[in-house]
Amino acid sequence: MYAMPPPSVLCLLLLWTLSDIAAHERIPRNTIPYQSDLIKLFREEGGGNYSTMLLQEDRGVLLLGGREAVYALDIDDITSRKAAVSWKATEKGKKECTNKGKHAEECQNYIRVLHEMSDSRIYVCGTNAFDPACGYINYTEGQLSMGEKHEDGKGKCPFDPLQRYSSVMVGGDLYSATSNNFLGSEPVIARSSATQVRSEFKSSWLNEPSFVYMDQVPESEDSPEQDDDKVYLFFSETAVEYDFYNKLTVSRVARVCKGDMGGRRTLQKKWTSFLKARLDCPVPESRLPHVVEDVFLLRDSDWRKSVFYAVFTSQPGSVDLSAVCAYSVTEIGDVFSKGRFKTPVTVASSHVKWVMYSEDLPEPRPGACINNDARALGIECSLDLPDKTLRFVQDRPLMDQAVMPRGREPELVERGVVFTRIVVDRVKALDGNVYEAMFIGTDKGFVQKAVNYDGEMVVIEEMQLFQTPQPIQILRLSSKKGLLYAGSDVGAVQVSVGQCGRHASCLDCVLARDPYCAWDPSASHCIMLSPQDDASNGTLIQDVKNADVSTCPDPGTEDPKPTNVTLILGSNIQLKCRPDSNLAQVQWHFASRPLPASEKFYLYGEGLLIQNASATDAGLYTCVSEEEVKGRRYDRTEALYQLVPAPSPVDVTPRTDKRVQRQSLVTLQVLVALLAVLLAALLAWNVWRGHIPLPCWGGGEAPAETPAPHSPSPPPAVTPETINLMPPANCNTNNNHPSNGEGSHNLDTLKYIDDESEI
Repeated sequence: MYAMPPPSVLCLLLLWTLSDIAAHERIPRNTIPYQSDLIKLFREEGGGNYSTMLLQEDRGVLLLGGREAVYALDIDDITSRKAAVSWKATEKGKKECTNKGKHAEECQNYIRVLHEMSDSRIYVCGTNAFDPACGYINYTEGQLSMGEKHEDGKGKCPFDPLQRYSSVMVGGDLYSATSNNFLGSEPVIARSSATQVRSEFKSSWLNEPSFVYMDQVPESEDSPEQDDDKVYLFFSETAVEYDFYNKLTVSRVARVCKGDMGGRRTLQKKWTSFLKARLDCPVPESRLPHVVEDVFLLRDSDWRKSVFYAVFTSQPGSVDLSAVCAYSVTEIGDVFSKGRFKTPVTVASSHVKWVMYSEDLPEPRPGACINNDARALGIECSLDLPDKTLRFVQDRPLMDQAVMPRGREPELVERGVVFTRIVVDRVKALDGNVYEAMFIGTDKGFVQKAVNYDGEMVVIEEMQLFQTPQPIQILRLSSKKGLLYAGSDVGAVQVSVGQCGRHASCLDCVLARDPYCAWDPSASHCIMLSPQDDASNGTLIQDVKNADVSTCPDPGTEDPKPTNVTLILGSNIQLKCRPDSNLAQVQWHFASRPLPASEKFYLYGEGLLIQNASATDAGLYTCVSEEEVKGRRYDRTEALYQLVPAPSPVDVTPRTDKRVQRQSLVTLQVLVALLAVLLAALLAWNVWRGHIPLPCWGGGEAPAETPAPHSPSPPPAVTPETINLMPPANCNTNNNHPSNGEGSHNLDTLKYIDDESEI
C-alpha cells in the first residue's frame, strides 16, 4: 500500500518545485507599448488574414499571402507595395461551399502555401472555398502574374482556413501535412512528386493531429553511414499510449526519409520510414504535458549542430505557463535510430494498451533510411525492404523513448502569457561571442526578445506590434536586414530587431544587455551594431554578460525637477511613477526619509496613492527605482513631487466677508435714507392735503367772537395759514361747552376742502 510522505517531506518537495519554477520563469525587462513610429504596417482595404510569408532577399521582396490575394512588398519597407495579384474563388465554388453548411466568410480563397521553385517561380496554394487548388506565380519586372492552369490541392493545402497545416519544398517536391477531405477527418502526410507517397490512414499513425511545422535536415552530408536526408514534422495529437479519463493531447516529432519510395507489396505508395516520438518539454508545476505551438530550425553549417526551437502552451484547465524548449537534431535522430519501440497489446475487455517492445527487431531496422547497413543486405531502395520489416513499422510507428530538450529543462518559462510563434537569430556581440536571440510571438500581439547568456536567460524586452490585441500567426526574420516581420488577421508589420534608440543613456543601453545595441560615446547615442562591429572597436560600450557600466561616462547626479501638486484636504492624491525596467523595485521617500508604513499610503503599479490627505502630508515625495543586475544595485530617481497646501480658508474667507459686509452696510444706509425722504414727502403731502389733522395746541377757552350778523355775508378766505391755525375737527377747546347753544361756535361743523372749486 502506498504510504503518504510526512509533512516535512511534502514541504521540501513544494519548496523545491517553487524554486525550480523561479529558476526558469522570467519576465521582460522592458515593455514597449504600440508606437507607430517604430512599426511599419501593411494592410489592404478589404483584405485580411495575412498568415503566409515568403522572404526573397535576393529580389528584395516579401511575398505576403492573405485572403484572395498575394502581395509583393518592399523588404526594407513593407508599406511600399510593389505588386499584387488577385486569386478569388469562383461564385459557383462559393455557392457550393455555403450550400454545404459553411459560412460565407470561410468560403473564400485563403492563401496557405508559398514556396520558391528552382526556376524562380512561386508555388502557391489556397483553400479555394473548401476546394483546395494550387498554381504558379511569376514575379518579373516588378509585376506579379498568376498562371492560368491550376491543379488539385487536396493533400497539399487545407480545406478549412482555420485548420493548422505545414509544408516544405525539398528539391522541387512538396512535402505537406494537412487534411485530405472536406470534413477534416482524414489527416495525411504526403509527398507530391513523380513518386507520390503518403501516410497510412490509421489512428496509430495520426490520431486527430494538429500539424505545426515541417523542415528538411541534410543528414546525408558528411555521413559515414551514407545516410539519407530527413524531413521532420512537429505536431500534436490525441495520445493512444496513455490510460486517461479524457482525451489527452501530446506533442510529437516525426520523420520520413527523403528517398522513401514506399513498399513493393506492403505499404505501397505509403511511407516505409515514418516514425514518431513524444516531444517532451518538462515544465515545472505542470502535471499534464504541454502542447507544441510552433517550431523553428536554427541551422548551422554543420547540420549536427542545428537546433529545433519550439514554443509550448499549457492544456486547457492546466497551469497558466508557456515555455520554450530547444532540441538537438542529433539527439532526435538517436531516438529514432537507436531507441526502442512501443507495441499495442490486447488486455481484458478488448482494451488496447501500448507497452515497450522487448523482442528482437527484424532486419534491417524498421523505419530506417537506406544506408550502408541496408545496402550490405542487398537493399538499395525502400521497394526492396522485406515485408516483415514493413509490417512492423506499419503497426508500430511510435517510439517508446521521448525526445528530451537540451539540458533536460526549458530554456524559458513565463506565466500569464500564451506563446504562438518563434524565430531565432544568431548575433555576434562586441565580446566576440555569438548568441542565439529568440523572438517569440504571443496571442496579444507582442513579440518578446530573449537571449541565453551562458545559462542565464534574459528577456530583454517585449514590444506591442498591433494597436489592438491580435494573435501573431506568423513570424519571419531577415538576419541580413536585421528586420522582423509578423502577420495577423488585421495586417502585417515590420520592426527592427534592435530598438536601440529608446535607451537615452549609457547606463540604460548597457543594462538592457541587448546584443544588437551598444553605446557610442562620441555620438552620445545607443546605436544598433552592424556585422562589421567587433571587440576591436574600442569606442563602443557593451557588456551583455555582466552588465558592467563602469566604462560608461559619468552621467552626473542631476535629478528631475520637482512637480508641484496642490494638496486639497480630504482628497486622494495620485503620484505617478513607473520605471522603464519591469525588474526594478520602486521605493518612495517623504521628506528625504523612507515613506512610513500607513494605510493611507497605497502603492500600486502606476505609482503612489495618498488617501484622505491632511496638512501633515505636504512636502517632498521622491520615487526611486532600485534594480539589481549581476549582484550590483543601481538606484535612479524617477520622479519628484512637491505637495503644496492649498490656501487656507481661514486666510481668505474673513477678508471676503468684511468687504461684503461693508458693501451691504453702505447699501442699507442708502436705502434707509431714501426711505426716510419718501416717508417725509408722503407725510407732508398728506398734511398739506388735510388727510392728517394737526394736533391740538393747549386746552384754554377760545376768545370771544362777535356774533355773526343776521344778514348773509361771504365766508372768509381760506389760506394755508388759516388751515394750519385751525384746531382739529374732533378737538373741543372747552369740554364744558354745551354741544349746542347760541353765542358759541361748533368746530365740528368745519369740513375739509376736498376740491379747489370750494375755495
